[in-house]
Formats: sequence, C-alpha cells, structure tokens
Amino acid sequence: MMEVILMPFHSQGHMNTMLQFAKRLVWKGAGTIHVTVATTLSTTQKMSNNNLEFISIESIYNDTVNQDRLSNFKARMDEFEAEASLQLSRLISISSSRSKKCLLVYDASMPWALDIAKEHNILAAAFFTQACGFMASVYPLFIQEYPLIAAAAAHNHGHSNYPPLLLDQTVLPSTDDLERGLLNILNLFSKPDQPAASTDTAKKPINPVIKMAISTMNNLHLADYVLFNSFYHLEDQVVNWMQNMWNVRTIGPTIPSAYLDRRVKDDTDYGFKLYKPNNEACMNWLNAKQTASVVYVSFGSAAVLNAEQMTEVAEALKKIRSSFLWIVRENEQKKLPKDFITETSDRGLVMSWCSQLDVLAHEAVGCFITHCGWNSTIEALSFGVPMLGMPQFMDQHIDAHFVDQVWGVGIRPNENEEKLVTHEEIKRCLEEIMHGQRSEKVKENVAKWKALAKEALSQGGSSDKHIEEIINRLTSS
Repeated sequence: MMEVILMPFHSQGHMNTMLQFAKRLVWKGAGTIHVTVATTLSTTQKMSNNNLEFISIESIYNDTVNQDRLSNFKARMDEFEAEASLQLSRLISISSSRSKKCLLVYDASMPWALDIAKEHNILAAAFFTQACGFMASVYPLFIQEYPLIAAAAAHNHGHSNYPPLLLDQTVLPSTDDLERGLLNILNLFSKPDQPAASTDTAKKPINPVIKMAISTMNNLHLADYVLFNSFYHLEDQVVNWMQNMWNVRTIGPTIPSAYLDRRVKDDTDYGFKLYKPNNEACMNWLNAKQTASVVYVSFGSAAVLNAEQMTEVAEALKKIRSSFLWIVRENEQKKLPKDFITETSDRGLVMSWCSQLDVLAHEAVGCFITHCGWNSTIEALSFGVPMLGMPQFMDQHIDAHFVDQVWGVGIRPNENEEKLVTHEEIKRCLEEIMHGQRSEKVKENVAKWKALAKEALSQGGSSDKHIEEIINRLTSS
C-alpha cells in the first residue's frame, strides 16, 4: 500500500479541490493507495465520509477554541504553522512506518510543509488552487522580493537566469489588475477602523498577506511536482513557460467525475460543505425554466459585496428579461434592497446556498454572474456556461481578465469612478452575452473549452496522464 498525505488550506475552495484530487488518486491506484487528509478540527467536522473509501481524515490543529485572541491573519497562520508542522511530522512518521512509498501533497500557501517532507526524505508536491496564469502574473513581484531564489530556480532547470515572460501580451493582465486584486484581499483581514490599503509599496515593507501570496514560490524548485487545478490546453503558453523553473503538472479540472468523464464510481459531490444547500427547491425551480433562460448569480463562499454594489446587482436583475437565481448568504441578505425578493418573485429566486455543480450543469442556466474565484471559473468552463465576471479580490481579477480577453467565454463589465459596476452596465453585458453580437462566439468558445476539459480527464488526456505519472513515480520511489 502506498501512502499519500494531503494537507489543504482550511477553506471550502481549497478543501474541495484537493479532496477531488485524493479521490482521483485512490481510484487510479485501484486499491494500492491510502490517502490521509490532514486539516483543522473544525474542517473535519464539516466533511462527509460518504464515498471516501481509502481516505481517512486527521486533525492537525484545534481551531475551535479561543481564536479571538489572535489579533490578525498572520498571527493565526503563524500559530497554525507551529502546531500543524509538529502534527504533520507525526503523520508522516506514521505513514512512512506503514510504507516506504510516501508522498506529501501540500497546499502551496503553506511552503513550510516541503521542508518537513524533505526532513523525512519523502516525495512532495505543491498544490495550487489558483490558475497557472495567476502565478505567472505575480512572478514579477516574486523576482522583485526574492531575486536570488528566482535565479536559483531557473538554474536548476538549466537556465543562467530566471526566464522572462515571453508570452503573447494578451495572455497576462495589467499590473493594475494584479495590484488591485492583491490589495483588496487585505480588506478581508483588516478591522473596520484600520486605514485602507495603499498601493505605495516602495516606502514600506511588503504587506504580510501579499508576501504570503508570492512566498509560495520560494522553494517550488525543490518540490518533486508543482500541481495546478487546471488543464494543459487551457493555459498552454503559461504552463510551457513555468516548465523553465518548476516541475509543473496540470491535474484538473478537479470536479466530481459524475459531471465530466464519469469514470470514478459514486463521485457525485465534493464531500465538504461550509453551508447547507437547499437543492430540492433549487432544482424544482430550475426544472420549470426553458433552456438557457436563467441568469445564475453567486459570489462564492468568501467574497463580500458592499451594500451599494448589491443594490446595483439587484436593480439590474429587476430590469432584465431573463429569470434569475441569486445565491445570497444569510449574513449578506440584509444588504438586499427592501422588498426586492417579493417584487421579483414572479421570475426570480433568492436562496442562501445551493449545489453550484448541479446549477451549472442544468440546461436552464444561460449565464453566470460570478466573482471569478478559480473554482467557480473552472466549473463554469467545464460545464460550458458563459460568465459575467465581477471580481472582488486576489486572483479573481486575473481570472476575469482570462475569461474576457483570453478564453472569450464571457464579459467583464466596466466599473465607474467609484469602483462600482452600475446596474445599467450589468444589464448591458447580460444582454450582450445572452442575446447580443458576442453571444454566438461566446457560446462557441464555451462549448470548445467544455469539450477540452472533459478530454483532459478522460483516458489518455493530459491531466489523466499527469496523475498516472505521479502514481508511477510513487510506485518506483
């Protein structure tokens, strides 16, 4: 029996992605691979053990007690690292005692895990839940902050210095998009009375959250593999460039097999739910709608819209001719305009949560208004659903650029001077995607990427081959 330890970052998007990879490894291993998922105590309590044969779950950090004493994000992450590193070492020792063939797959946001794997002399793979394009976009910041490490990584792959980004200029977004996405993440971890993030990074040390984002590349050149939840044909230019520095392999889309290649038995959902969905009501409502007639709206499990932006979205939905399904988390519903739900009940449905996989797979859905988180983006690509991208923070701005400018599967609306997307602009973009001049080309593009996503995970596809390669490497270790 071969042993694999998976250590995801403890949030829904990261957990779902790595759990799917675990299920794919177990299935391809055909009874020869056991996976241990190492995560926080609260996360283990939200996970379903259904259909997780050969997968066990271990807590490596108790995050259920007295978290308020930790004043900021960095303090919480530092304490997690201190405790989790000890527990991870313990788990590796146990797994190594059962089998000499052992692999650690760790979320790339926790690069310290690679050092522990090296101490135990086992294989290690960094796992990115972002697109390859996002990491290529932040690479200039990495060079600026860690020039010697960047040069060493390139040298390991036979280059005298780090390779330039010799890519089609339309592939990567502007530096403004990158900086805004990185700085907006700070507002999620700041207290209301703290000053807004400044773009002037030259006069002070780089912010810890931004530094964490780029420091994930510090030791990638020492990892046996660098894995991405993407597929080769989707980001081939960026993947080919990355190969100059790291052992990159695309292994996605990490979506339950029932929705793509249908080869993994009983793989019908992610197995981790932060919120309880009301699937029956949602599906019954969609079943009564015509094909491609519904606008699905969701900003994910973490993004937070301000009240003004919520009002603009609501006003746009009131004025379009399409039906809509809007997912608004319970703690966000107070931002909805008064009487909005009752006034639009004849053609709209507002719910606190649903199974996004089932919604995007439904034939009634014709467009997805999304924050462009990478999981939502690659799900929409895999189901062939056009997108209207309204990014909020971090990599979402980069993903929205790719959706609009590179893959041609949607539109990113323009913001006004107050950084709001107005209801007129949202309505205009929706009409263009669903009925306008760009609609046919967008539909053609989403159909192409849907087919290629399925091909990547089907037998002999690029992601399928990469997963097979990893298993063969583990077998021969």
